[in-house]
Amino acid sequence: MGLCTTPACFMSCITAGYAYDASIMLTASHLPWNRNGCKFFTQKGGLGKKDISALVEAAAAADAAAGGAAPRAASVAAASVDFLPVYAAQLVDVIRKGVAHPTEYMTPLKGFKILVDAGNGSGGFFASQVLAPLGADMAGSQFLDPDGTFPNHVPNPEEAEAVESASAAVRKHQADLGVIFDTDVDRSAIIDRHGVAINRNRLIALLAAVVLRERPGATIVTDSVTSDGLAQFIEAAGGRHYRYRRGYKNVIDKGMELGAQGVDVPLMIETSGHGAMAENHYLDDGAYLAVKVLIEAGRRRLAGSGDIDQLLATLHEPLEEAEFRLPLLAADFKASGAAALQAFMDEVAAGGFPGWQAVPVNHEGLRVSIDEGEGRSGWALLRASLHDPLLVLNVESDTAGGAATATHALRCWLQARAAAEHGVNIAALDKAFAPGGSWEGYADLTCALPRSTRLGGGTCGDLAEECQAEW
Repeated sequence: MGLCTTPACFMSCITAGYAYDASIMLTASHLPWNRNGCKFFTQKGGLGKKDISALVEAAAAADAAAGGAAPRAASVAAASVDFLPVYAAQLVDVIRKGVAHPTEYMTPLKGFKILVDAGNGSGGFFASQVLAPLGADMAGSQFLDPDGTFPNHVPNPEEAEAVESASAAVRKHQADLGVIFDTDVDRSAIIDRHGVAINRNRLIALLAAVVLRERPGATIVTDSVTSDGLAQFIEAAGGRHYRYRRGYKNVIDKGMELGAQGVDVPLMIETSGHGAMAENHYLDDGAYLAVKVLIEAGRRRLAGSGDIDQLLATLHEPLEEAEFRLPLLAADFKASGAAALQAFMDEVAAGGFPGWQAVPVNHEGLRVSIDEGEGRSGWALLRASLHDPLLVLNVESDTAGGAATATHALRCWLQARAAAEHGVNIAALDKAFAPGGSWEGYADLTCALPRSTRLGGGTCGDLAEECQAEW
């Protein structure tokens, strides 16, 4: 199919007139050009880890049975099919039906200025093949031509450089909206008319507000690092928040599992921007998520309801947030990581972190709520990486300096209990408090653990002094 997107690759399996038995996408996504891999699809959806393992094992068995002999030549000749315009036309049709403009049905985005930042990935088609037929002004769209060296910025809706580039373009061209795609268009983010990014928790909230108006009482499945403010937003909108695990396939598969049990799950989405909707074949499709936002923008303009950013007016966002990735040094890193997490759970349960309370449901690692006083709260999550020998620490706070205080407490405990015993490298935490680090001014923090708690043969106060001496 030549140049294509990951979602379009799947759609080729279920589109009338094509309906391929399978499709394979070759992509590095936002990784360097030499990190290409394959994504496999059938009419049932994308293959997961178990499916691909079974595929590889079957191929190995067939090869062994054939004694390594070369396979017979294929009996069907190869053909080139330009499928991307077919997929684009499907998106155009969805927007026309969704907005249902009474006088401009074919061009419901007429009067909108919407720019696309494709980051030199494969998403440039969205400007010329989706927005243009709908009547939108695409002035200011940038980096639409594919170039796997990514000469302008990495096409990643989470990265600050990509977001700032698109935000600056929206402000410069006074656009109504901006859309950022990742390389193979299974992720996206939105820039509002003020140049403010709608990604991560904000994107989930925006989409949740849209679907919950249509499906009150529905469940939204997300990954584990979403904010408390998002959970409150979903509940206030009449929905239920199911916070699951990291990994977009985990999130989507959980949504499908709950759906099979009779739970209404219209949206399942990870903070990375990977998201799927039940109405769209549970497909991880950044372009379709952008389509849902454009439909909402068109409807709101018709109704005189203001711009889409007003839907986020009640979303409470944390004052501070941070993430740290801590290498696991042991050869059996999964076992050492599990042991470190268990030790952390035991410490929290024993009251070793005053004001810290394990949240009722944990599907991954341990998430704790942190009482910051005066009605304010934060949280911390310590979990094992899905693929790499790492522990990942996420922290959010509603208090100035709260993220540093919580991280400092974890740093002290990790040094005493996990760094040597379980092979956890805490250099990233050291760097944050070192001269020039993000929290250099907090080096004089006292440890949040009580002095009576014995850590590594000494009291917490002793340990804090040792930490400060190192800093």
